Amino acid sequence: MLPAQARLRRRPDFTAVVRSGRRAGRPTLVLHYLPERPVATAGRPLDVPAGPRAGFVVGKTVGNSVCRHRVTRQLRHLVAAELDRLPATADLVVRARPEAADAGSAVLARDLDAGLDRLLGSRPRAARP
Repeated sequence: MLPAQARLRRRPDFTAVVRSGRRAGRPTLVLHYLPERPVATAGRPLDVPAGPRAGFVVGKTVGNSVCRHRVTRQLRHLVAAELDRLPATADLVVRARPEAADAGSAVLARDLDAGLDRLLGSRPRAARP
């Protein structure tokens, strides 16, 4: 489970990552990565959370409510294990594609790893059990 301080919650945060960040598309998901958080604008408090943050977009094209929540839970679990790969100032948005509905955790994990490798530069990794 992602701790509260590691989650993107506000729409402007999602928008900043999607519009300004780098993108890596995979068959089941799209990753949007912003290595440096934007400076807080006037009117917003300067509550800069420590550590990387992640957010998820799982739209109705993925499936019904039960399916969307299942995909979100799987992605949340997989991303929590990968947060240590991100710099402390980074934000990541994971957008599920409709193909994610039929994909298992192993496929989602493979696509997440490949997308992060592309965005961060690949490094030798141990095989996932």
